[in-house]
Amino acid sequence: MMSTLRNACLALLAALPMLVLAAPASAAAGGSAHDVVQGTTSELLSDLNAHREQYRSNPNAFYDALNRIVGPVVDADGISRSIMTIKYSRKATPDQMTRFQENFKRSLMQFYGNALLEYTNQGITVDPPRDESGDRASVGMQVKGNNGAVYPVSYTLEKVNGEWKVRNVIVNGINIGKLFRDQFADAMQRNGNNLDKTIDGWAGEVAKAKQATDGATGAQGAQ
Repeated sequence: MMSTLRNACLALLAALPMLVLAAPASAAAGGSAHDVVQGTTSELLSDLNAHREQYRSNPNAFYDALNRIVGPVVDADGISRSIMTIKYSRKATPDQMTRFQENFKRSLMQFYGNALLEYTNQGITVDPPRDESGDRASVGMQVKGNNGAVYPVSYTLEKVNGEWKVRNVIVNGINIGKLFRDQFADAMQRNGNNLDKTIDGWAGEVAKAKQATDGATGAQGAQ
């Protein structure tokens, strides 16, 4: 069984960029890609420390806080379409896209939310800024636990309407976007290309992704 630390790392680093797929993006934070990751992470941890007990007893308040803090810096539409790929997203109706985003967000909360609330270690370091001269940038992060294990993370951000938005994250060598993309394609094949069936059963795919990332960080934590 994974330790609370490893669960929390996954929750914070893998789920954070995608927990709010359907959140409004009208108040996106300005500044560099590095500032977006640094500022969002700091604000989220500070908010969790201040309201942890409230969120444990009131999940809706926790959900609202994630929407408020993380939502503005996530490319919701870009992430969901990337997971579906153009093969399936171009066939999806607006209603299907909305249901997919809602199901994805709800299932991420279900499988990662509790672990995120247990995250109290502050051993997080954002790497120095890299070249951000183009419309795509990478921001690195290191998370160190009490057991000495270090979890490397790399966020991919893209400029959307002139503002940096998170599009993907790689946790300990696992490309989370690719993981979900492969699982979506596999689910479509198993469901006979029935998009509604795949969308409605997406929680099960998120559970599979959690098992895969659990194994990866669990192996490192055991070193």
